Amino acid sequence: MHDVSQSVELYERAGELIPGWTQLISRRADQFANGVSPVYAQRAKGSRFIDIDENEYIDWISAVGAIILGHADEVVDSAVIDQIHRGSLYSLNNPLELELADLLVDTIPSAEMVRYTKGGGEACAVAARIARGTTGRDIILFCGYHGWHDWYQAANFLVDPESGEYPFAGIEPIGIPRALAGTAIPFTYGNLPMLEALLEEHNGQVAAIMMEPLRTELPPEGYLESVRDLAHKHGALLIFDEVSSGWRLAVGGAQEYVGVTPDMTVVAKAMSNGYPMGAVVGSRAAMEPAKRMFISSSYWSDNIGLAASIATITELKRRDSARRFKEIGESLRSALNRAIEGAGLSGQCVGLHTNPMIRLDLPDETIRPKVNTLFIQEMAKRGIHCSVAFKFTLAHTEDDIQVTAQAAQEALGVIRQGLESGDVDSLLTVDIKKEPFRRLVK
Repeated sequence: MHDVSQSVELYERAGELIPGWTQLISRRADQFANGVSPVYAQRAKGSRFIDIDENEYIDWISAVGAIILGHADEVVDSAVIDQIHRGSLYSLNNPLELELADLLVDTIPSAEMVRYTKGGGEACAVAARIARGTTGRDIILFCGYHGWHDWYQAANFLVDPESGEYPFAGIEPIGIPRALAGTAIPFTYGNLPMLEALLEEHNGQVAAIMMEPLRTELPPEGYLESVRDLAHKHGALLIFDEVSSGWRLAVGGAQEYVGVTPDMTVVAKAMSNGYPMGAVVGSRAAMEPAKRMFISSSYWSDNIGLAASIATITELKRRDSARRFKEIGESLRSALNRAIEGAGLSGQCVGLHTNPMIRLDLPDETIRPKVNTLFIQEMAKRGIHCSVAFKFTLAHTEDDIQVTAQAAQEALGVIRQGLESGDVDSLLTVDIKKEPFRRLVK
């Protein structure tokens, strides 16, 4: 078992200095196996990282999907270093803005014009601003996770249409102006009658439908086409949030993979292989009115993010990334399925090849959080940093897959012991992994 005492000590110190411990909820200790999983890393290369206790891990989180080529990719880092030597931020604009814009227009089906940001959450906020400004309407119907900004979190003054709870479970709208209540309204993925009813109820008031086109599964046949048609029927824009779904299924995103083109698209995360960068792209009709809107920030066109994004997207194309992700994902799926069978359990690795997920058949659904946490705990002990879902990079190798599968079979064997004895709790040495919020897209 790996010693993570320095991670634990530093995390306790963080609680005194940083409200919420970390900058991203998904990096909190309670998102993994708190006390067994590492919390702080000191260096990373390829598919692996070294934590501050000098333990090495195979990384199947990949910076929550932001790393796509592999940690510290030499081509991207070289482009960044070259740019640093020329200056990271100018008083003037950098022609790289136009080079990246041309590349995005050539790559993403919905792209005719481009605006930049430094991350996905603020890119969603920019997209919401543009949609409202272009249409002259206020309401946004949404399905998915779209960041921390007021426009979106205001939905938590409402209730989830199915559960009757906050749309984002566990997140109270503290600090959000109550005046924004009713300006962002959630709908359930796959439920066209609900969406149509919301459009009718707010006829002439809906600026946009913003949604994650998919996460771990393909959409029902014809669903996204129907959403697009409903949006246009009611004079609203369709916005795809591809912060999570972009780049891996196809370099042009989920929209290229499924063949449905929205009016606008939000991208970030993997577009720059770990350097801060985001963008809103869209049709000229949707985007051009933004020239009259106040959307402005000093660092949105910093040279580092531009150089990293150009290098990353170029390398994704050069390395035939969509084919390689298919190969890696299916190899991982097969190996994990063998691990489940080898451990004597019933279940399978489900979901898209870009984000396969272990789902065991359990006698009682209420114990799934405990079982999932036990899996994370036992994998961490064996030098594998993962959840029950796996987000990988082009740097992950067949050896990584086989080492991970062997660890998974051992971890699943521990789970089998707990299920057979009816006492999973006795095998857990950590608290149950907490879910930061409920997602509306599976």
